[in-house]
Amino acid sequence: MSEETLTEALPPIRHWPAVDPTGTDFDPVLTDLMREGPVTRVQLANGEGWAWLVTRYDDVRMVTNDPRFSREAVMGRQVTRLAPHYIPDQGAVGVLDPPDHTRLRRSVAAAFTAKGVERIREQARGMLDELVDELLQDGPPADLTATVLSPFPIAVICELMGVPAADRHAMHTWTQLILSSAHGKEAGEKAKREMSAYFSDLIGLREGSTAEDVTSLLGAALGRGEVTLEEAVGLAVLLQIGGEAVTSNSGQMFYLLLTRPDLVERLRSDPAIRPRAIDELLRYIPHRNAVGLSRIALEDVEIGGVRIRAGDPVHVSYLAANRDPDVFPDPETIDFSRSPNPHVAFGFGPHYCPGGMLARLESELLVDALLDRVPGLRLAVAPGQVPFRKGALIRGPAALPVAW
Repeated sequence: MSEETLTEALPPIRHWPAVDPTGTDFDPVLTDLMREGPVTRVQLANGEGWAWLVTRYDDVRMVTNDPRFSREAVMGRQVTRLAPHYIPDQGAVGVLDPPDHTRLRRSVAAAFTAKGVERIREQARGMLDELVDELLQDGPPADLTATVLSPFPIAVICELMGVPAADRHAMHTWTQLILSSAHGKEAGEKAKREMSAYFSDLIGLREGSTAEDVTSLLGAALGRGEVTLEEAVGLAVLLQIGGEAVTSNSGQMFYLLLTRPDLVERLRSDPAIRPRAIDELLRYIPHRNAVGLSRIALEDVEIGGVRIRAGDPVHVSYLAANRDPDVFPDPETIDFSRSPNPHVAFGFGPHYCPGGMLARLESELLVDALLDRVPGLRLAVAPGQVPFRKGALIRGPAALPVAW
């Protein structure tokens, strides 16, 4: 790539408004940005200035796995973003770079490995069966979100975290206040302080623990001097909140399935394809609005013929990467036989979602339980009448009215 080619005029800045696409529709603005080029410039609803947006699969994986792009350098900067309130805590795992990021993630890694997640499979299945028992007992119509898709991930993440069942409701309330901008910045900050204080007490009590739940692992790491209490609490809060994302993801998944009876029929008639089908649904579902946390280029880097300068903010779109036709032929089609399916629904690189395996387990259990135990499951209203969350960072139905 010659010097002249790289120093062309900067691409125009595209304003990316906060849109609420219908149902599981793909964001039309993102579609336009993907067509415009592999690297564009965007300005979102909040923050300051503009940022680069990287949309092609290979480029997204490169940026997220390259130490020349730093999360830590975002601290103290108001990079353009979707979220109205962005006040990352110093030392929070989401804004750390290796080696600190690696050290902190290592402290809880055992809980999120295949073995760690398998440890709670039977408990998770039992909790889900109880919720489906209640659903069937109360009879139709029902809101699947309120009866199953919300309480199930809360119960599972609390189990994995080591949070007593009696405190699940408080956790859910705090999480909703932190994730929603509807109640205002103060309510979210207060909820975060209260959840932090709760985890501070719980982790402090478990310093010598040998148990396998997350707060016990953090307590043990704290006792060995491997993490500070502040770091441990920040990580616990992040993992607890992240555990509820399954509610939105599975809400979209079941909305999609219930509006496409042909897909449900395939999953019912051939249970062996379900794990692969879930991966394809995870690839296809637009999990979030716009983009999440940005990174800062620490030196000049060339991507797709564009020079990104040291100090420039960069956003990646995992949603766009999951629709890259060079990697996923016919990306708009839901293809349950798609193989390989190297989607990046859980991210990539050092900041890959630690709960990826847990989310997959929960999705598999939900599909099995609801398709096998509620054979006539269908939407109780027209697809267009299903209310989706407005102005949410994470997309999903606010309620999913069903009958059977």
